[in-house]
Amino acid sequence: MRLTRRIINAVWRGSEGMHRPRPGQVVQPLALDRWRDYPADGLTPSQLAAILRAADEGAVEQVMALFEQMEEKDAHLHSVANTRRLAVTGLPWQVVSAVEVQAGVDRAAADEAAAYAREVFAGIERLDEVLQHLSLAIGRNIALAENVWDVRGGELTLVDVVPIPFERVTFGERGEPRVLTADETTRGVELGPNKFIVHTPHAVSGHPMRGGLLRVSALAYLGKHFAMKDWMVFAEVFGMPLRIARYEPAATPEEKRELLTMLQSLGTDAAGIFSKAVELQLLEAGQGKAPPPYENMCDFFNRELSKAWLGETLTVEATLKQQSGAIAAIHDDVRKEIRRDDIVKEGRTIRRDVLGPVTRMQFGPQAPVPFFRRQFTDPGDRQELANLLNVAVNDLRMRVPARWAHDALGVPAAGEGEALLAGRESGADGEVLKRVLIQDKKVSAGLRR
Repeated sequence: MRLTRRIINAVWRGSEGMHRPRPGQVVQPLALDRWRDYPADGLTPSQLAAILRAADEGAVEQVMALFEQMEEKDAHLHSVANTRRLAVTGLPWQVVSAVEVQAGVDRAAADEAAAYAREVFAGIERLDEVLQHLSLAIGRNIALAENVWDVRGGELTLVDVVPIPFERVTFGERGEPRVLTADETTRGVELGPNKFIVHTPHAVSGHPMRGGLLRVSALAYLGKHFAMKDWMVFAEVFGMPLRIARYEPAATPEEKRELLTMLQSLGTDAAGIFSKAVELQLLEAGQGKAPPPYENMCDFFNRELSKAWLGETLTVEATLKQQSGAIAAIHDDVRKEIRRDDIVKEGRTIRRDVLGPVTRMQFGPQAPVPFFRRQFTDPGDRQELANLLNVAVNDLRMRVPARWAHDALGVPAAGEGEALLAGRESGADGEVLKRVLIQDKKVSAGLRR
C-alpha cells in the first residue's frame, strides 16, 4: 500500500472510529444451543396460525423450530429445499475486481482491493459452511453470521466468519434483527456495523419474517401430514382382512366371549382354533372398490411444495403427459431464472456485509469494493458463449478482455512457463477466411450481372 493511502486510511479510521467493528466473537456457543423444541408434533391449524402470528410480533423461537422440524419430517420438502439451495452453493465462487463490473473505476486500486479480499477469503476455513448457512434464508427469509475481527500487524483484519444459530435470532420493537447472547438472553444485542452478515433474500415490506418459502410451505406441509395420518389409520384398520365369526343361537355367553377373544388375537399371524359350530370368514379389504383419496392428496401437496420452491414440477414429478421437449425447456428456463436470482441476492449480501468492510478497513472509504460472483455457466451455455466470442472477436473485431473470457468459459489462464495446447495457426486461418471472402464477393458480383 502506498504511503499516501496509509495516511488517508489512518485519518479516516480515527475520524470514523465508531464504525470500527468489535474484535473477537460476540455470539459464543452455549450449552442450551443443543436443546430443541418440537412444535410440529401434533400441529393443528390453530396452533400454526398462532405460531405465525407470534413470529410477526417478533417472537420467532417457535417458528424457527417449526421450520427446522418441517424439513426433518417431510422427505419431499427436504428434497426440493436442498435442490434449491444446492443449485447455488454447489457452484464455484470467485471475487471479481470492481473494474470488471463498474465503469470509471481506478483499475490499480480495484485490482489491489480484489487481491487483498481473495487473500482474506483464502484464510477463512469455514467460508463455504457459512455460505451454506446463509442459503437457509431462502426458506426462513433471514440468516445471520458474525464477522470475527482481530488486530494483525497493527491493522484490523477479518480472520473468521461464524454462522449464528437460528434460535439466537430475535427482533426488536421496530422489527430490526437482534442476536441473543449470554449477557442478553431476552432482548438480544444490536447488530453493530461491519460486524454481522444479514441475508434476507425475500425482502418484503413490513416484518422480515413475513417472507420466506417455509412460511408459504407451512399450510401444504400441514395438509399433507393430516392426509398421511389418515392414510396410516386407514391402512391399519382396512388394510387387514376383516375377520367375521358366526356362532349358533344356543351359544352361551362364555362361548361368545371366548370367540371374541380368539378374533382379537387373530392378528397378522392369522392363526387360531375354533369349534366346528363356528363359521369363520376373512373378507379382503377394499376388494372391488376405488383406492383411498389420501395418496392423491399427498401428491397434490407435493406439487404445491415443488412449485413454491422450484417454480416447476417436471424435474421432480415427471409424468407421461409432461414428457415433451417444449415443456421441459420451459421448466428448465424457470429453474435457471430462480437460480440466477438467488445468486444475485447472495452476491449482494456478501459484497455489502463482508467485502465492503474488509476493503474499507484496509484501503479507506473510497476504495472500490470487489464483487462476489458464482460461476453458473453450464456446458451448453459455454458452447453458445464460445460461438458468440468467435463472432465478436473475429468478425466484429471487438476488444474482449482475455481474463473475462477465461472466467466466463471456465478455462483457467495458463501460468508462466506452463505447457499450452497447440491450436490452429492464425495465419493459415486468416488466409482461408480471406479466400472465402474473395470468393463470396465474386459470386455476389456475378449475381448482380
